[in-house]
Amino acid sequence: MSVPDIDEAFEDAVARGVFPGAVVLVRDGSSEPEVRAYGNSSIDPEVRPMAEDTIFDLSSLTKPLATTVAVMLLVRDGMLRVDDRVSRFFHNFGVHGKTHVTFRHLLSHCSGLAAWRPYYKTIQQIEQRGEKVNFLVSAAAKEFVYQEICRERPEAPPGTRAVYSDLGFMLLGAVVETISGKPLDRFCRDRIFKPLQLRSTSFIDLTMVRARRIEPVTDMIAPTERCPWRGRVLCGAVHDDNAYAMGGVAGHAGLFGSARDIDRLLVQLRACWLGESAFLPSRILREFWKVDGTVPGSTWALGWDTPAPTQSMAGVRFSKNTVGHLGFTGTSVWMDLERNRHVVLLTNRVHPRRDNDGIREFRPMIHDRIVAALEGQQ
Repeated sequence: MSVPDIDEAFEDAVARGVFPGAVVLVRDGSSEPEVRAYGNSSIDPEVRPMAEDTIFDLSSLTKPLATTVAVMLLVRDGMLRVDDRVSRFFHNFGVHGKTHVTFRHLLSHCSGLAAWRPYYKTIQQIEQRGEKVNFLVSAAAKEFVYQEICRERPEAPPGTRAVYSDLGFMLLGAVVETISGKPLDRFCRDRIFKPLQLRSTSFIDLTMVRARRIEPVTDMIAPTERCPWRGRVLCGAVHDDNAYAMGGVAGHAGLFGSARDIDRLLVQLRACWLGESAFLPSRILREFWKVDGTVPGSTWALGWDTPAPTQSMAGVRFSKNTVGHLGFTGTSVWMDLERNRHVVLLTNRVHPRRDNDGIREFRPMIHDRIVAALEGQQ
C-alpha cells in the first residue's frame, strides 16, 4: 500500500491537535495487516510516544465487539432469541408501554429508550449523602442503573424511530449476566477473548480495583480525559461516565483493547460469516450484519452500524456490504465484507479534553485515502 499521503494526513492531524496520537491497522484480503502508530499516546501529565500495541479505551466499540458477540453466543446456544421481549428477563421493564420492546429493538437502536441519562450524577449524589449502600466498591450501582432503565418512560413506541441508545446496550449487558450467571467481563473473557487469543482485550473491573486497592498497569494504555469530576487524567479507568459509575463493566462501554486484537476478532467473525469457523454459525452473522429494516432509512444492523448514504464516517469508498461502529473516545472499525478488507482506527482524541471534534472530518477523509491507496487510485 502506498502511504505517503496517509502518513502526511496523520502527522498533520497530530500537529493540529485532532488527537494526540493514533494507531491504524489495515487488512486487505488474506495478507498480513499493516499497522502504523503516529504521535503520542500521552501528552498530560507526561509525553509518551504511541506504539503499535498501545491499548485503548474502546468506548462504544464495546457494543459490537463484546456485548453483541456475547448476545450472538446466547442466540447460538438457544438461550435467547432476538425477537424475545425484554420483559421475559426483566419483569418490571414493561411499565410505561414498554411491554412489546424486544432485544431486536435494543440491538437496532429503535426501542424507544432515550439515548442517554446521567445516572452517574444520581449515584454521586447518593454517595455524597453517605447512604449505607457503597456503590463504588460493589455491584450495587449496576443494579441501580438497570432498575432505573426499567423504570424509564419511552420517548417513542418501539420500532418507530432509530435513536442510538446507550441505555439499550446497558440492558443487553444485563441480560448476558442474567442468562449466563456471570458478570459480563468474565463471560466475555471465558467465551470470547480467551478462545480467540485476544491477549490485550478486557474490561477493567473498577470495583475490584477499589476494593483491593490495586492499580492497573498503565504503561501501555492510552490515557483519555483529564476529567473534571474525577479530578485526574484517566488511564486504566473507563472514560464513559455511566460505565465508570457502574464499576467499569457495562454493555455500552468499558472494553479496552489493541488494534491487533480487534483485527483478530474481525477476521474470526468474517470467517463465521462465510461459514468457515465453528465459533459462530453463519446464519447468525448474516442476520446480525444485515440492515434491520424495522425503521425505514435506519443504517443499523443488530449491534453494528452500516455506512450512511451521505456523510458517513466510513467515507464513500467502502462497498454497501460494510459493517462497523464508532467509539466516543476516537475509535472506529469498518469492515468491507464484499472486498474482504477492514480498517481499525484507534485514537484517544478526548485526551486531555473531550471537547475536540476534529475527528469528524478526519475519519471519512482517512478512510477514503486508505481505500484509494489499496486500489492504486489517486
